[in-house]
Amino acid sequence: MKNVTTVGRIFYALPFGIFGINHFLMLDFYLGQLTSFIPAGAFTVILTGMCLIAACISIITRKLVSLSSFLLAILLFLFILTIHLPNLINQVNLEITMIALLKDISLMGGSLMIAGMSAQNTLK
Repeated sequence: MKNVTTVGRIFYALPFGIFGINHFLMLDFYLGQLTSFIPAGAFTVILTGMCLIAACISIITRKLVSLSSFLLAILLFLFILTIHLPNLINQVNLEITMIALLKDISLMGGSLMIAGMSAQNTLK
């Protein structure tokens, strides 16, 4: 089971690294996703990308996993509150918005599970 956990942890973390890199490569796309009340446009997108990459590295290397997974869950919750719910309320691309909302809820749950398991030292 240790190998399964390791593979699962890596497969969970890698997409966050790719998402983080995309924040740099596709800056204009992500700027278009921001709602009007999110401050500092490009800086916010770049900072978010750095946070996603840091979480990926932390989870893969098993360094500060509990903290980084908990902070990642908070970041995903902020995405839900500031991007997905406003888009859902404003009926912007409803199908895509619903998929993104449910994806981030699921990923947030996974982050919380990893944070809890790591805090209990069961994530090896």
